[in-house]
Amino acid sequence: MAIIDPRHAAKQLIYERIFRSATLIAAVLVLLILGGVAVSLLRGAWPALAHFGFSFVAREIWNPVTDQFGALAPIYGTVMTSAIAMAIAVPTGFGIALFLTELCPPLLKRPIGVAVELLAAVPSIIFGIWGLFVLAPVLQRHIQPWMIRVFGDLPAIGHLFKGPPYGIGILTAGVVLAIMVLPFIAATMRDVFDTVPPMLKESGYGLGATTWEVIWNVVVPHSRVGIVGGIMLGLGRALGETMAVTFVIGNAHRISSSLLAPGTTISSAIANEFTEAVGDMYTSALIALGLLLFLITFTVIAAAQAMLRRLERRSGAVV
Repeated sequence: MAIIDPRHAAKQLIYERIFRSATLIAAVLVLLILGGVAVSLLRGAWPALAHFGFSFVAREIWNPVTDQFGALAPIYGTVMTSAIAMAIAVPTGFGIALFLTELCPPLLKRPIGVAVELLAAVPSIIFGIWGLFVLAPVLQRHIQPWMIRVFGDLPAIGHLFKGPPYGIGILTAGVVLAIMVLPFIAATMRDVFDTVPPMLKESGYGLGATTWEVIWNVVVPHSRVGIVGGIMLGLGRALGETMAVTFVIGNAHRISSSLLAPGTTISSAIANEFTEAVGDMYTSALIALGLLLFLITFTVIAAAQAMLRRLERRSGAVV
C-alpha cells in the first residue's frame, strides 16, 4: 500500500488553491471588463439619451448640422443585413457541413475543409474591397436588373426589389456578410456532426434508412444544440461587422423598402463618422449607437443561451 507523503500532499493542496483562485480571478475579470464596457458606453451615451429620450431609437433623422439624431435607420440596416446574411449562410453552411461529414469522398474532405477554414482567416477589409470592386458591379449589371424584372411586380414582396440597381446597398452588404460568416457556421456544424456516434448512424442504415433519413432523424436531432450554437455564432459576427459593410452598403442614413437601396448599419455609421464628430451631442449620439449594438448583441446571445438550455432539457427529457 502506497504511503502519501504529507509534505507532497500539502504542496499539492497549495497548488490546487492557487489554481482555483487564478481561474476565479480570470472569470471575475471577464465580468468586470464587460461591466466596464457597459458603464463606459452608458456614460458616454447619456447626454444623447437624456436629450432625445425614446425618440432616439424611434426616428430616422440624422443631421449633425442641427444636432438632430435618430438611430432607427442604422438599427434597420443592421437587422436587415444580418437577416439576409443568415438566410444565405445558414442553409449553405448546413449543406457544406453535411457534405463534408456524410457524403464527401475521402480524397476531397480535407482540401474542402481546409478551404472553408482558410476563408475565415481572410481580413474583413479584403472582403469589403472585393465586394466593392467585384461583387457590386456584377450585381448592378446582371443580378439586380434580373431581380427587378422578375420580382418587382410580385405582390407582397415586390417592393423589396423596386428602384434602380445601384450595385451597393442593403442586399450587397448582406451577401458579403453571408460569405464572411459562412466558414464559422460551416466549421461549427461540421465539428458537431463529427461528434455523432457512428453506431447511431450504422443502426439507422441497418434498419434500412436512406442517407437522408439518417441525416434528418439521427444526425440533426443529436446535433441540434450545436447547430443552434453555430448559427448564433455567425449571427453575432454579422451584427458587429464594420469594415466590409462600410465599403458596400452605401452609408445612407435612411430607410428604404427596397433591399437594393443604400443604407447604413450601427457599426458602419460609427466607423464613418466618429473621427469627424464635432460637438458633445454628435459624439454622444455615436456612442449611443454603440450602446444599442452592445444591447442587441447581448440580447441575441442571451436568447441563444436560453434556447440552448431549453433544447438540452428537451433532449434530457427524451432520453
